[in-house]
Amino acid sequence: MEIVLLERVEKLGQMGDVVTVKNGYARNFLLPQGKALRASKDNLEIFEKQRAQLEADNLKRKDEATAVGEKLDGESVILIRAASESQQLYGSVSTQDIARAVTEAGFSVDRKQVIMDKVLKTLGLHDIRVRLHPEVSVTVTVNIARSEEEAEIQARGESVEAVAEAALDNREEAVAEVFESTADQEIEGDEE
Repeated sequence: MEIVLLERVEKLGQMGDVVTVKNGYARNFLLPQGKALRASKDNLEIFEKQRAQLEADNLKRKDEATAVGEKLDGESVILIRAASESQQLYGSVSTQDIARAVTEAGFSVDRKQVIMDKVLKTLGLHDIRVRLHPEVSVTVTVNIARSEEEAEIQARGESVEAVAEAALDNREEAVAEVFESTADQEIEGDEE
């Protein structure tokens, strides 16, 4: 099916381009979302009459998205999830979870704007793309951890396991010192 695009569509074309797409893609997504019109003679005339207004509206939305994007780019959000000792989540993080966390951080983001290349099923820091406008995308860091303390450790770039091992070593050393001092006190008590 031939259509004329009313806005830029990623991996398809720019506003005003006449492209051929599969019927289902046009009928189920592009036409109902108002992103395109069928490329008939009448619709092309209508588009040409409205082109200046569509371009002005698009430019205004792009400017707004750019302003928000400057503030949002590089932002970090924390998601607390249950996970196994091997750092595998009991479930996965969805686009809705990320959109909710970014919205709670003060930016209005819809789940459809969150672009995930892969499913998030492990603890750690993950860079996620947020498309604010067809021409404006930013990167948000999602910090998935079991607790706020783990999130802080991961944010500093340290390994959670290494910090846990160091804490365990420190605890073992402290216990050994307590036993040594107790043994020294018993020896001194025996000598008296």
